[in-house]
Amino acid sequence: MKKLLLVTALLAALPLAAQAEEEKVLNLYNWTEYMPKEVLKAFTKETGIKVKESNYAATEEMYSKLKAGGGGYDLVVPSTYFVQRMAREGLLEPLDHAKLPNLKNVDPKFLNKPFDPGNKYSVPYLMSHVGIVVDGGKVDVSSLKSWLDLWKPEFKGKVLLMDTARETFAVVQKALGYSANDTDPKHIEAAFNKLKELVPSVKLFNGESPKVSFIQGEVSIGIAWNGEAFMGSQEKKSLTYVYPQEGVVLAMDTMAIPKGAKHPENAHKFLDFIMRPEIAAKISETLGYATLNAEAVKLLPKKLASNRIVYPTDEDLKNSELLEDIPTETQGLYEKYWSELKVGKKVKGG
Repeated sequence: MKKLLLVTALLAALPLAAQAEEEKVLNLYNWTEYMPKEVLKAFTKETGIKVKESNYAATEEMYSKLKAGGGGYDLVVPSTYFVQRMAREGLLEPLDHAKLPNLKNVDPKFLNKPFDPGNKYSVPYLMSHVGIVVDGGKVDVSSLKSWLDLWKPEFKGKVLLMDTARETFAVVQKALGYSANDTDPKHIEAAFNKLKELVPSVKLFNGESPKVSFIQGEVSIGIAWNGEAFMGSQEKKSLTYVYPQEGVVLAMDTMAIPKGAKHPENAHKFLDFIMRPEIAAKISETLGYATLNAEAVKLLPKKLASNRIVYPTDEDLKNSELLEDIPTETQGLYEKYWSELKVGKKVKGG
């Protein structure tokens, strides 16, 4: 009788196992324009796994969706300052390192960090930073030294802000001499008041693809990620990137598997695929963000490796700060002020 029950159980389980193995799907929830289409196609060609990619413009958007139980995603791309929070709140699945042999290619200095000891939940992806993007054909780049230059009257109606509260507040906090991770409500209020002074100069908010606004000539200066400056400069040579003297705002992005992901095996396969040196190098070369893969760095074209927009010098990174996790109430304060800032502001994207 026991033997019959065992056989019955095994037979009942077979269709489910077969179905799971046969479903060649990976649902990726990623920043906009943050994974080359060629890489997705190469992965599908090699594995037969079709990648369905959805996009968000801010980490908070991704976090809120997962927190609410929505999405059905197999991979997400949180910045480091959210990994710790998401893991603590049970939103991430532990990784199986036995299925990630290419993790050995990642530069050790980016592994086993305090936000994720032992890389239990995340693997490093790319390093980005927020600085001043400027059209050198319209603005004298040599005159730009400080974040405060954005407030110059000659830029009224020509400024772009990303539609991301955390990064924008971090920039203004640095402009005022505070830390990008400052949680003092008085300092955050001071940053809010400073931002209100800038709003009349803002032409639009664009967090998804700021480079397009520069390429189309809608704006001539603004706050954006370095990769946007790099990709934009491939189409419009006059676009460049300035490292303000107060320091840029750094963000290390990772990849992680959300809790309850339906295709964790496929997710592990994709993670290992993008950690191959040649693939990681291709990603950096296409997107203009620095790879954290030590073996990939060796394969980069000299022109890219020496491009200061993508790979800054130590001097460029002087006074820079890596965004860290902040209390929920502080994030709520950012969002409250951000909403107030945009209410009634008739700008594109606002």
